[in-house]
Amino acid sequence: MRASSSNWLGSLPKWFVVGTATLGPVGMKLPAPGTWGSLAGLLYALVFFRHLGWEQTVVWTVIMSLVAVAFTGEAARRMGKTDPGEVILDEFVVMPLVFLGWHAGFASRLPEWIVLLAGFGLFRFFDILKPLGISQLQRWPGGWGIVADDFAAALAACGALHLGAWLWALR
Repeated sequence: MRASSSNWLGSLPKWFVVGTATLGPVGMKLPAPGTWGSLAGLLYALVFFRHLGWEQTVVWTVIMSLVAVAFTGEAARRMGKTDPGEVILDEFVVMPLVFLGWHAGFASRLPEWIVLLAGFGLFRFFDILKPLGISQLQRWPGGWGIVADDFAAALAACGALHLGAWLWALR
């Protein structure tokens, strides 16, 4: 078994694997695909995770991240690239992690649109610049490296969002 895929995924047609990993035309046709994938992930988080507790959000995001590891690794292999920019399933599936705990904490103190905009911006910051050792995670093999840095960027954005809300409350 390859580090980037599993046997069942290897039997699927290329158009399906790559199409899933790129969210169809979102990753393949639009400029700045990671930003568009993150924006799609924000919508995904709002629609499916808005009213879930942090435990359910973590469990579902871990499950979806494991699926993303398989699809992104196999798509990258079939595209002949290590971490193709067009592959944005990783940004998409981790976005709910950015907003862990927002219902219990700062949602009541800040307008929702501010929380969403700040979380989106913080995630893009951590995803693009990859500080705090996040860049090291990209070295993991196959889909693991593609997804792990985004997973860590989402958790860093969550922490920064909570810190920002705490500082806002102190003023």
